[in-house]
Amino acid sequence: MKAVFNLSSSLSLSPSQSHYRTTAVFTPRRRIASSSTAVGGACSSCRTHLTLFPQHRSSFSPLRCNVRETVPDQEMASTDEQDPRIAKISKAIRVIPDFPKPGILFQDITTLLLDTKAFKDAIDLFVERYRGKNISVVAGIEARGFIFGPPIALAIGAKFVPMRKPKKLPGEVISEEYSLEYGTDKIEMHVGAVEAGERALVIDDLIATGGTLCAAIRLLERVGVEVVECACVIELDGLKGRERLGGKPLFVLVNAVG
Repeated sequence: MKAVFNLSSSLSLSPSQSHYRTTAVFTPRRRIASSSTAVGGACSSCRTHLTLFPQHRSSFSPLRCNVRETVPDQEMASTDEQDPRIAKISKAIRVIPDFPKPGILFQDITTLLLDTKAFKDAIDLFVERYRGKNISVVAGIEARGFIFGPPIALAIGAKFVPMRKPKKLPGEVISEEYSLEYGTDKIEMHVGAVEAGERALVIDDLIATGGTLCAAIRLLERVGVEVVECACVIELDGLKGRERLGGKPLFVLVNAVG
C-alpha cells in the first residue's frame, strides 16, 4: 500500500455556475504498510484517525447519508500538475503505529500544527478554493474542525459555526443522530446560528466512514442551508466515506489509500 496525496473534488463555483473539478496528485516515496478500515471499539465515533494492518480488517457495515445531491457523481478528475505545498503538508503529518492499540496506525495532525509553514499552506489551499464563492458559513466538526475552520472562515469573510457533541453547547440546540458501528451518537449546533438560504462549507481534519460529515450535512439542510462542499485535510480512502456523502462534493489535501 502507498499513501497518495490528493487535491480533489467537484465544486459549484456559485449558485448559477456549473461544477468545477480539479485534482493535483502527489505520490511520495514513503510507503505505509497498512489498509484503511473501520475500527470496532477503538473509538466512539464513526470518524476516526485509525488505520489497521490487513490482518485486523473489520466487517464494518456501510453507512449511507440521506442528503440532497448537488453533483451527479463523485468521480475524481486527475491532472499531471502538482502543487508543491501538498508534499510539505503530507510530510508534516506524523503516522504513529500501534496507537491507541497494537496494529493501528494513527494519523497525527498535531505535527502539522507545529510546522508553521505547512500549517499555513494547508489553510491557504482551503482559502484559495473558497474565497469568492459566496460562502457565509464555515461549519467545523468537533474537535479538529475547530482548528482549521476559524482561520478559513475569517479569511473568506464567513462566520464560524461549531458542530459539537451532545451537551457541550450552552444554549438551545438542534441535533442530528448518526450511526456508529455499535450504537448511535449525535451532533449539535445552536438554534439560530445559521439562516435558511445561507451557503455553508463543512470542515473537519479527516474523513473515514463519513458518518459525522453526513450528520452535519443533514443538520444544516434541515434548517434550509445549502451545503456547498465538505473539506478535510486527510481522507482514508479504504473506508469509502466519500461514497456515503450522498453526492456532496468532497475536497481533500492528503489521500491515504489501500
